[in-house]
Amino acid sequence: MAETKLTAETRTSFGKGAARTIRRANKIPAVVYGHGEAPVHVTLPGHDTMIALRNSNVLLDIDLDGTSHLTLPKDVQRDPIKGFIEHVDLLVVRRGEKVTVDVPLHIEGEAGPETVVQQELTVVSVEALATAIPTSVTVSVEGLTAGSHVAASQITLPEGTTLIGDPEQLVVVITAVATAAQAEAELEAAEAEAGIVKEEHTETADEASSEA
Repeated sequence: MAETKLTAETRTSFGKGAARTIRRANKIPAVVYGHGEAPVHVTLPGHDTMIALRNSNVLLDIDLDGTSHLTLPKDVQRDPIKGFIEHVDLLVVRRGEKVTVDVPLHIEGEAGPETVVQQELTVVSVEALATAIPTSVTVSVEGLTAGSHVAASQITLPEGTTLIGDPEQLVVVITAVATAAQAEAELEAAEAEAGIVKEEHTETADEASSEA
């Protein structure tokens, strides 16, 4: 994975008011921590940081007062409405060190005819070298028929990357396309479970006379 270099500045003001001032200056408050070192509060360049964090598990080389800190973003806090970055936690890593991260899963290929591909997982936890984290993991469903499934243990991972977690966890399930009768039956079962009772239509005298 390519490294992205960012120049940071030491931050001495804290609190919500200080954070708002930092963001108004197009910068982002952050903290650098890890490996037993005292946390360092910094500000990052807003635009460059936003661009860098578009990539999952991006490796950030933070230049702080001439000293380089190799880091991984561990927590990116965003405004729930506007989506801008409010704060970033950066974990210090070492070259040659292995880290555990969540990597996005990408589904490719066409399953068999009359099937539906259900993706059960969107990310998978892996252990990899901090400098060789895969940007994503591809799962092929090419030609898979109804009833097939792909478990976490069946994912092909890059060399040097190992799976973390339950190997039997389902990643993808292939099901058959429901027929109209099956869809109607499922709808009726769901309505019955929810206590919805359909009223049967009773022909009125007016309706009967108009048909006559």
